[in-house]
Amino acid sequence: MHEGRGVPGWLPIAGFALITGAALAGLHATHQPASPPPPVPQVRPADEPILPAVQVWVSTADRRELLARQPDIPMVPGKPQPGEVVIDPHATYQSIVGFGAAITDASAWLIQNRLSGEQRAALLREMFGPPPGLGMAMTRLTIGASDFSPKPYTLDDMPAGQVDPELAHFNVGTNLHDLIPTVREALAINPQLRIIASPWSPPAWMKSSDNLIGGQLLPAFESAYADYLVKYVDAFRGYGIPIFALTVQNEPGYVPATYPGMAVPAATRTSLIGQYLGPALAARRRRVRILEWDHNWDAPDQPLDVLADPVAAPYVSGVAWHCYAGTPSVQSDVHRAHPDKDAYITECSGGDWASARHGELLWFARDLLLAGIRNWARGVVYWNLALDENHGPHAGGCDLCKGVVTIDSQTGAVIRNDEYYAFAHFSRFVPPGAVRVGSNEPDKDIDNVAFVIPDDGTRVMVMVNSRVEAHTVSVGEGDASFRYTMPAQSVATFVWQPDPVGSWARRLKRWLGDLRALVPHA
Repeated sequence: MHEGRGVPGWLPIAGFALITGAALAGLHATHQPASPPPPVPQVRPADEPILPAVQVWVSTADRRELLARQPDIPMVPGKPQPGEVVIDPHATYQSIVGFGAAITDASAWLIQNRLSGEQRAALLREMFGPPPGLGMAMTRLTIGASDFSPKPYTLDDMPAGQVDPELAHFNVGTNLHDLIPTVREALAINPQLRIIASPWSPPAWMKSSDNLIGGQLLPAFESAYADYLVKYVDAFRGYGIPIFALTVQNEPGYVPATYPGMAVPAATRTSLIGQYLGPALAARRRRVRILEWDHNWDAPDQPLDVLADPVAAPYVSGVAWHCYAGTPSVQSDVHRAHPDKDAYITECSGGDWASARHGELLWFARDLLLAGIRNWARGVVYWNLALDENHGPHAGGCDLCKGVVTIDSQTGAVIRNDEYYAFAHFSRFVPPGAVRVGSNEPDKDIDNVAFVIPDDGTRVMVMVNSRVEAHTVSVGEGDASFRYTMPAQSVATFVWQPDPVGSWARRLKRWLGDLRALVPHA
């Protein structure tokens, strides 16, 4: 049982000590002369709760503290006070699917070719393994090339002037050396890893430009394109890689000039999903979700147009969002209009640009993760899992993007970037299945989001102090609260079990039930 979700280990030991001590005292008394009785110890009233201690981890923007465990904080009894953050576990919102980062071609190439076998295993365990690993439970793959690929390609490239509507030449050979082995290793560490896959471009022969760069999908090949995406799902499943969700186009509102991409208007996405891809996936035994949009927060009308279509909408499970324009509040706008559709943030990258010269810890923890989740995101996926010291390898596109980690291409040394710690404050403590619960924000400079882990009732709260000075916060639930002084410009994760005795008893009951199931009945 890892630190942070455990139950105080003193409970069974203390009980044993009390029983054993009482028995020995009685035995000792039968062999000694009578003496005045010892003073009666003060016993805690039966109805007085045993208050938990709160575990806390902190990171600071100046990097003096990086996911550093702090001394536990005692909870004290008392009603909520004005200005206190109050958790309401009865106000429940979305359950969490996970957090993670994309295994791009660039990331996979670095992991396979610039790390030793020992380094590779250690990094993937750190990323996808349980605590003390980051516990990443989601990733994203590109269907064909992105700008973070060594060269442009798709999975059915043909000589100029030739077409392949039957997809007879479809193959994933380009992915066999680096990408597929990396994903399989990640799945071996976390078999429940949820994978979202997005194409940057269909094969050139399907497009008006006859090129992976620019152009649009020709209407005559909409059916073939849907078949192409389904064949991708089947091919990767054949290598033991299940796809959780698909989008039909990365950033369909943007036409890149230096790497694969194209514009796909809402009408085309509606036709693709409603007429071809949706029915093809719906007929399959293993469910693959379709996520609409896969682009920025600044154009909510785009997914709303698709979700307004009565044919396409039933096939859409949710909306995928990127962080590069707009604000995450539009996720709530779309949720209000379509509460049955999920929200996921499928791409956001940090980088060595001017706005990041003071670091990116607070922005990613506060503006992406915390705000995204408070606006209904069930998962948040960063862009590149790993890039090298030159922001690559890449072909076109972003020249200054950073990975969650930077891998030195000469030595294999791993540098953990601010994004690593921002995600760790969530992914390491908030497992899949955790439920966001109510929590107020009485201070505009102190942001928070709270979760309950249904298995044992553990509470997790992530809090960001944007102030340039330390600030004391008070957090309450029911008749108990705790206080903590957050360092200036810091992120803190608090973990506690509100009913440590009851939680231990529930765990013991489950353990005894499991043990009983293993013992044959007489």
